[in-house]
Amino acid sequence: MIMGRLFVVFALFCGLIAGVAASSAEDRSIVLATTTATQESGLLDYLLPIFHDKTGIEVTVIARRADEVLNGPRRGEADVVLMHARPQEEKFVADGFGVKRFDVMYNDYVLIGPKSDPAAVKGKDIVTALKAIEAKGAPFVTRGDRSGTHAAELALWIVAGIDIAGAKGAWYREAGQGMASALDAARAANAYVLSDRGSWISFRDRGDLDIVVEGDRRLLNQYGVMLVNPEKFPNVKKDLAQTFIDWLTSPEGQAAIAGYKVDGQQLFFPNSDRSGG
Repeated sequence: MIMGRLFVVFALFCGLIAGVAASSAEDRSIVLATTTATQESGLLDYLLPIFHDKTGIEVTVIARRADEVLNGPRRGEADVVLMHARPQEEKFVADGFGVKRFDVMYNDYVLIGPKSDPAAVKGKDIVTALKAIEAKGAPFVTRGDRSGTHAAELALWIVAGIDIAGAKGAWYREAGQGMASALDAARAANAYVLSDRGSWISFRDRGDLDIVVEGDRRLLNQYGVMLVNPEKFPNVKKDLAQTFIDWLTSPEGQAAIAGYKVDGQQLFFPNSDRSGG
């Protein structure tokens, strides 16, 4: 009888210890809100294990379209945000939902098109290229999905002085899906398409497509990181999330970003601004 009671007490004690351990492990985790493009690039699959080995902090990733990324953090449903839409990021901070924004890294967009280049756009000037495509009615595929890449493309048409809503015709075709689908559609139609460089590097079935415009500073794609405001949302794990931000912008984190490559090509270029901005 006594042995039985001791066994029950021991079992309860073990359960208590396991519960504390589980709670402790849960406390060492944060939620990162980011874009689908960031997730699909493979960068986080590369970085987060390095960060975990360094700190023991688990990072759960919630990846959404660029226009939806901040919805969850505005409700306090994330601890930290990593994205590439600076005007939205700065407004998120200005509205009190985030605490300071830091530059982390950049990559770039490239204009993909047929090797035959029917609109004769090859070079480094994206505005001249878009004007030529529109003037000649050369086939162009847009993601059309309100993603960050789609938003960047629409902004470039504006810079080119083209009202794409009014100017588009049969030559301007909506994929309405992700980058891989847009590239597939461009390959099938022998059309032009704006892509982030990482997606292009990862795209295997290129057919007759190639990069026709790259290197224009207007194709820069800057990433920023922000802590969700713990004063507004007390559930935010401020210290753990700040540890992630500090590591990502540190020399060690920046070196890890630079070390991520696909087919020997570097996809992201670190440029952290530790002062914030």
